[in-house]
Amino acid sequence: MSDQCPVVHGANAPTTTVANHMWWPEQLNLGILHQGHPASNPMDDDFDYAKEFASLDLGAVKADLEAMMTDSQEWWPADYGHYGGLMIRMAWHAAGTYRIEDGRGGAGTGNHRFAPLNSWPD
Repeated sequence: MSDQCPVVHGANAPTTTVANHMWWPEQLNLGILHQGHPASNPMDDDFDYAKEFASLDLGAVKADLEAMMTDSQEWWPADYGHYGGLMIRMAWHAAGTYRIEDGRGGAGTGNHRFAPLNSWPD
């Protein structure tokens, strides 16, 4: 390896990290909200998801969703009378937070990460 070569050839280049607390030094620690304790599960121990799903009237669910998507609100008017575009955009942004290295983020949990995406507090 030549001293003149700009390629690092597998060596680690020194970098600096900008952590979340540097951007927002007085933010709340919300880790307590992500413990996944069984007591936080709103379903009973004997809850049968498949049985409950089979009992749904999917036609009524579809009608409810269509009514919700087309009922424009004064406080957040729907574009061209439909919230579909907004929902697609929100899903796009949620999916854009996926981190391939450890599988965190993304649209699977319906969460958005609003900090600069390079800070990843976890």
